[in-house]
Amino acid sequence: MTGILAAALIVTGAPAIGADDVRVHTGAIDGARYRVEVPSNWNGKLLLYNHGIYPPGYVPEEIELANRAEAKPVLLGEGYALAASLYSKPNGFSAREAVRDQTALLSWFDRNVGRPEQVLTWGASGGGLNAVLLSERLPHRIDGALAMCGPVAGGSALFGQALDLGFTVRTLLAPELEVVRIADPGANLAKAHQVIAKALESPDGRARLALANAFADVPGWSTAHHPRSTDVAEQIRQQTKFVQAVYDQLAWGAHRTDLEAQAGGNPTGNTGVDYRGLLARSSERGLVRQAYRDAGLDLGADLARLAAAPRVEADKAAERWLGRVGTPAGRGRQPVVTLHPIGDGVAPEHERTYGDRVDPGRLRQLFVNRGGHCQHTAAEELTALSVLRDRVETGRWPSTSPERLNAEANRSGPEFRFLYDWLHGEPGTAAPAFRRYHPDPLPRVV
Repeated sequence: MTGILAAALIVTGAPAIGADDVRVHTGAIDGARYRVEVPSNWNGKLLLYNHGIYPPGYVPEEIELANRAEAKPVLLGEGYALAASLYSKPNGFSAREAVRDQTALLSWFDRNVGRPEQVLTWGASGGGLNAVLLSERLPHRIDGALAMCGPVAGGSALFGQALDLGFTVRTLLAPELEVVRIADPGANLAKAHQVIAKALESPDGRARLALANAFADVPGWSTAHHPRSTDVAEQIRQQTKFVQAVYDQLAWGAHRTDLEAQAGGNPTGNTGVDYRGLLARSSERGLVRQAYRDAGLDLGADLARLAAAPRVEADKAAERWLGRVGTPAGRGRQPVVTLHPIGDGVAPEHERTYGDRVDPGRLRQLFVNRGGHCQHTAAEELTALSVLRDRVETGRWPSTSPERLNAEANRSGPEFRFLYDWLHGEPGTAAPAFRRYHPDPLPRVV
């Protein structure tokens, strides 16, 4: 029986596992809280989950062991042990702490539960990047990685995208905004939100927001339960809603200042960047050109303003630090599976840029036809996990045709296809939506 089919049967028919059948371990290692759950029927395998970039001040009540809560009893019922560290630095960009603290938790598990015969690591959003980094740092302990909706091209690329976006907004809309070495991130962020809200009110402002968003490859689609709109203004509103919810802290707020404090300086710059060339390589260039035509604006003139604007120079030592701790090199022997919505604001182009570094024989990249950040269902995530498990356990990749994957995910009940569109506040049930997709590389990789 293939892993994909086994996962489908588990989703639809696995016996429920009661709380009395699971041992829960909690504690802290060097300031990093952890949670481990081991079922009584432990199969000797461990799933090590990596959480994403939590916003300032947020910590979950219970440490997450899976991206979708519905997946947790399925995996425990199959016999997997589940573990995760909250990291000693749970908020902001924490790639360094994630690798260190997850490594320590794995050692704790060896001593207190038993050395697993198989370790798979997985994560969503920034946790997807952390899963890939962890697999590269621990090639003899991690057997495979599933990176879901992650900026897997690396932290340098992610914060470079945010810098390009913020720099464009500053140059074309609000010269008083700070994009590096921000003195008061709270006030700067509030000002950025005011500028964006005002820009959305006019065709000129929307066109310039579309240009800024395009440099970060933010798609004009962020709704999970609706197809991409054909209306230009609506596409820009959806782009910008994502930026205000996710990229704002990276471009103008606390995540930027926190990163610079970690790196000991500014790790990303735009010296020598040709923004005309970046636009030509952006997946959203068509939306930008249409928005400028609708507004009657001269796109060439705005690109000339960007070309003439003073550049932001990176601090070389900080730049090297971020490249070292936060950028996957593509090394390793373990199989890697990635999963990404094609309308994710953390651009699926990250997958192409990462994929160009990796031996294609150990990589499978899966996409779902949906908008929104990390908007895949538990059924789709379990199906992706089973693809990885099949490769680890048999040494061969199963079929990853969309038809096959959708058929297997569709065996799940409606509770595993529930999807809450957190950005737009809309719950619903989503049919499996795996599809073929071949993203371009990111416009630039820092």
